[in-house]
Amino acid sequence: MIKNFKWLLLVSLTFVACNSDDEPFVDPNSTDGTPLTAGSADFSKYVSLGNSLTAGYADNALFIAGQQGSYPSILASQFALVGGGEFKIPFMADNTGGLLLGGNPIAGTRLYFNGSAPASVPGVPTTEVTNVLSGPFNNMGVPGAKSFHLLSTSYGNPAGIGSYANPYFVRFASSTSASVIGDAVAQSPTFFSLWIGNNDVLAYATSGGTGVNQTGNLNPATYGANDITDPNVFASVYTGLVDQLTANGAKGVVANLPYVTTIPFFTTVPYNPVALNAATAAQLNAGYAAYNNGLLFAQSNGLLSAAEVARRTISFSASSTNPVVIVDSYLTNLSGFGIPSYRMATNEDLIVLPARTFIGTTVGGNPAQVNGVSVPLADSWVLSKDEIQEVRVATDAYNSAIQSIAQTKGLAFVNANALQTQIATGGIAANNVNVTSAYVTGGGFSLDGVHPSPRGYALIANKFLEAINETYGSNFKGVNIGLYRILYPMDPANF
Repeated sequence: MIKNFKWLLLVSLTFVACNSDDEPFVDPNSTDGTPLTAGSADFSKYVSLGNSLTAGYADNALFIAGQQGSYPSILASQFALVGGGEFKIPFMADNTGGLLLGGNPIAGTRLYFNGSAPASVPGVPTTEVTNVLSGPFNNMGVPGAKSFHLLSTSYGNPAGIGSYANPYFVRFASSTSASVIGDAVAQSPTFFSLWIGNNDVLAYATSGGTGVNQTGNLNPATYGANDITDPNVFASVYTGLVDQLTANGAKGVVANLPYVTTIPFFTTVPYNPVALNAATAAQLNAGYAAYNNGLLFAQSNGLLSAAEVARRTISFSASSTNPVVIVDSYLTNLSGFGIPSYRMATNEDLIVLPARTFIGTTVGGNPAQVNGVSVPLADSWVLSKDEIQEVRVATDAYNSAIQSIAQTKGLAFVNANALQTQIATGGIAANNVNVTSAYVTGGGFSLDGVHPSPRGYALIANKFLEAINETYGSNFKGVNIGLYRILYPMDPANF
């Protein structure tokens, strides 16, 4: 009934860290031998702030190799060629991924590609959250962090794990009352990177819009984990972060936010994967007849417009491209009349990546109860067109603030939104490879469909370097992205 989602097995390229001790002022990836210069920037003390994208999170986990291949780590290796200093990372304990709290797993192991589908690496995590590391650390990226979390003085308190604290920050916070921004500024950075704000809309999107759009609510203490941050709150927080980072004259680079709806998490599973023969289509149509008649009854009583009736009417055909049936909370609420808010998905809706293993499964083994067909997909499996619009409006507002603040402060600016749009619409060709957002095969994203692959992080690092060159007169050549793998194997020995 449901089309199979088949993934191509790829041969991963080996990650190569490029360095040159003999010619420290010549980029090892450059063929012209041009001496590098820092321009007007001072990279002797570089600190990076952000979320999972800054930390090097990939394949649904944080692990050593991912941290080593993060875009700040790549930047630091380039900065070292022009006098950049040590770049200290709060490394996890292994390449398995996951977290332990008091010996109990609170985050699972990373994903790998088993030849047909993503699977979790066998084994258990060895990174214990309560084993606090000794800093300070240059990479201050904290998976899961929203903009306002970087200001919180309780974000690194182990007593708050599970509510107001973040276990990743707990591991390397300087104290239980430290903030991310406080620990960063305390290092007196001469140069910084700041890429924050993705999570201010991401959790809302990946949860299928089950959170609340908090636009108009200026108190983030009242927000839920899946809520959209008010744009005014974001702008105020972002201004405060940049003010603190630049107070002593530090230069830096900031990036705006991609539309999260362009990532594989939302673009892999089609809205219309249901293949039916004529008999099954007829059976389903008979089952939905009462629902469709109820819509007509509501219209005749002035409760629905003809347009909404047409949008909500469910009709299958003998075809390989029938849409799934979904619950849409934005439809007129007719629950008081016993009419649920069902409709068929359209190409304006996005089905989340985890639904690929859920659509077509049966409820309790009953062949008549098929998820996405006879049983509509719950709201959490779908980002509807109305929810997509909410995410886009918030992202545009955040990006407007980021660019304005960057211009005011004279900071280098990376248009990550344009970058991701290009990756998602044909790809970016460089170093004899083409990076796209195709799941598994595109090379730009890891297996969680949200975070970049090693090659994707290398591409991002190059874009940061281009912005730095443009603003500060440096002349970094960037790294060869073709030398970075696109998938991590199951066995770390093959890294």
